[in-house]
Amino acid sequence: MDHSANLRTPVARPGTSSDTPAAPRLAEDLYHQLVQSVTDYAIFALDSAGCVTSWNTGAERVKGYTEEEVLGKHISIFYPEEEVRAGKPERVLRQAQEDGHHAEEGWRVRKDGSRFWACATVSVLHDEEGNTLGFAKVAQDRTEQRKAQEQIERQLQRLAALRAIDMAITASLDLRVTLIVLLDQVATQLRVDAAAILLLSPYTQLLEYAAGRGFRGDAIQARSIRLGEGFAGRAAFERRMINAPNLALSATHFGRDRLLEKEECVAYYAVPLIAKGQVKGVLEVFHRAALEPDADWLNFLEALAGQAAIAVDNAVLFEDLQRSNLELALAYDTTLEGWSQALDMRDEVTEGHTRRVTEMTLRLARALGIADAELVHMRRGALLHDIGKMGIPDSILHKPAGLTEEEWEIMRKHPLYAYELLFPIQFLRPALDIPYCHHEKWDGSGYPRGLSGEEIPLAARIFAVVDIWDALRCDRPYRSAWAEERVREHIRSLAGTHLDPQVVDVFLSMEW
Repeated sequence: MDHSANLRTPVARPGTSSDTPAAPRLAEDLYHQLVQSVTDYAIFALDSAGCVTSWNTGAERVKGYTEEEVLGKHISIFYPEEEVRAGKPERVLRQAQEDGHHAEEGWRVRKDGSRFWACATVSVLHDEEGNTLGFAKVAQDRTEQRKAQEQIERQLQRLAALRAIDMAITASLDLRVTLIVLLDQVATQLRVDAAAILLLSPYTQLLEYAAGRGFRGDAIQARSIRLGEGFAGRAAFERRMINAPNLALSATHFGRDRLLEKEECVAYYAVPLIAKGQVKGVLEVFHRAALEPDADWLNFLEALAGQAAIAVDNAVLFEDLQRSNLELALAYDTTLEGWSQALDMRDEVTEGHTRRVTEMTLRLARALGIADAELVHMRRGALLHDIGKMGIPDSILHKPAGLTEEEWEIMRKHPLYAYELLFPIQFLRPALDIPYCHHEKWDGSGYPRGLSGEEIPLAARIFAVVDIWDALRCDRPYRSAWAEERVREHIRSLAGTHLDPQVVDVFLSMEW
């Protein structure tokens, strides 16, 4: 049954001016003119089966069909094929039937096949008895608003991606970890199948694989690329983005046949990584279908390449700094060892003493649970424990007989000389405990400050035990070396007076 006339003609109510015969036709004409005058909205009616029964000018403008072309057609012609197969048109009408109206947004199809984003409302039409006559639908083309919204969402996602890369750069000193984060963002935000980072070796001037994502095999790692060779080499050499819309047609210029065979990539981009005016490498992007990027896509690709360049530059700077620090530390330690050897050479009687007590001090410190960071300073302090004797005259330092009280006063100043010599050197201040305090005694009778108990730095308490052991276990001009057991007994007897009892206990429990 055709209800189209009913949909176009308002139903009159008895007792009103509409009871006159001309009133319904006049109202219908006015209504028709009003609907036809609307051009920004598609307004049309459907019968109960979902077929078009009326069509305004706005509907023709939005959807592309004339009234003659569309009358009697089912509403499904406006839906994408995948939604038609899923039963979306019938579901919309059913929902409107149950609720009285139904609002929705989604992609719809014009006569020419192009898609637009529609915001639509479907309402049920009834006669006076409440019977369903059909449906009225009002739709608006919101494609531009949708694109603007998607653009904003995309920009927010890309800002979040850049933020994630920034955090990776600042949070990790491992370049590979940072590059993996970056490549994940490249693939996700640019919606490409695979991406890789090639780094330029400053020594060989070759681009070498550093990290990759999305590849089926390891062909991407197969060979290095010279500057100017292939698309990646050209991008680095010419310092500009290189694009190959179809790699199969550019195979001779790409230069990596094995990669093409295994990965079946179509579209390709190579962007140089430039930081502080220097080329650091190349970011490569691969896709297994054609790409039609817009300006925003290309700009974001270059922004990602900029982030990659920063990450590489930071990593190189950090590696250089680490190398410089290591070389400087080695230079420091070599200098300290030279000083200690010079001291040993000055006193042939104690030759080798410094090396031995340094090694023993570190062993005992580890047994006592001293952290590795502290061991560095303890080693330096042990090497320099007698550096203050450089200020003691040879006549006293090498005197074969016993020292007078005045000479002992001078000898006891060598810890102070050590302090005065080492304190101005910033990096040696943490190592002062042993040179300055290793002659302090547990009971407070030592020198130079008369410290007692735990007032004495732990490093000095450890060294004091080792120093006594090595002195007694070695020959001197005025006596022979003591037997091991005798030295153990002597050190045990000093626990609680000269030496820290806890340090003594640990020392005596070890094999020396």
